[in-house]
Amino acid sequence: MPPLRTALLQSSGRPGSVDAALKALDDAAARASAAGARLLVCPELFLTGYAIGDAVAELAEPVDGPAARAAADICVRHGLAVHYGYPERSGEAVFNAAQLIGPDGAPLANYRKTHLFGSFEEKWFTPGELPVVQAELDGVRIGLLICYDVEFPENVRAHALAGTELLLVPTALMHPFPFVAEAVVPVRAFESQLYIAYANRAGREGDFDFTGLSCLAGPDGTVRARAGRGEELVLGEVDPALLAASRAGNPYLKDRVPALYGSLV
Repeated sequence: MPPLRTALLQSSGRPGSVDAALKALDDAAARASAAGARLLVCPELFLTGYAIGDAVAELAEPVDGPAARAAADICVRHGLAVHYGYPERSGEAVFNAAQLIGPDGAPLANYRKTHLFGSFEEKWFTPGELPVVQAELDGVRIGLLICYDVEFPENVRAHALAGTELLLVPTALMHPFPFVAEAVVPVRAFESQLYIAYANRAGREGDFDFTGLSCLAGPDGTVRARAGRGEELVLGEVDPALLAASRAGNPYLKDRVPALYGSLV
């Protein structure tokens, strides 16, 4: 199976304007496709902005809303899958969500953030309840988390045990926490033997100063692609052969003793 060429868009989009964010998404998809990517991963709440206060509820859309349909058109036009963060409205609840749409425009998976970070997110969002959401793209099993979720090793291990090979993590990592992108994410990839695509926002938005440093981390703990601090599109390869070799040589998943871990829950 050939490697899955993956693009990570590091950008804060156009906070407060879904139309402008979709235009930025279209431009990034065109560049990613021209570079041979089959998957474009965008940051947390990319379509609306992160620090937008009351506008979270105003801009929230259902999973199949107008923005999703526009994103599907972008996928078809450029022939690649797109994964983006957005506020999802379901009834009276609003979730911090991320959706994966395939190259043919078909929805593949939608995930709602389970671990909300700080009073800001707790004010505006309802936590999701499904810890493992997956899809298939070009023979690669893809899993979805959002930002703070990846900082809990249990979440990533649950994905590994469910067969996830590439974990997509749109994020809004801010100062003073750059060590999460620099150290935690590569360690999570190593300890659970999978790839992690970690796509961050960049620059300042409201009270938040985002760190950038988006990365594609491999199962051997190495960073296969790394962005700087500003807006950037970076590309890397998710290689199933390397993953298989790494899992064959690293016994973490095989040597687990679940009977000893009951106290964790």
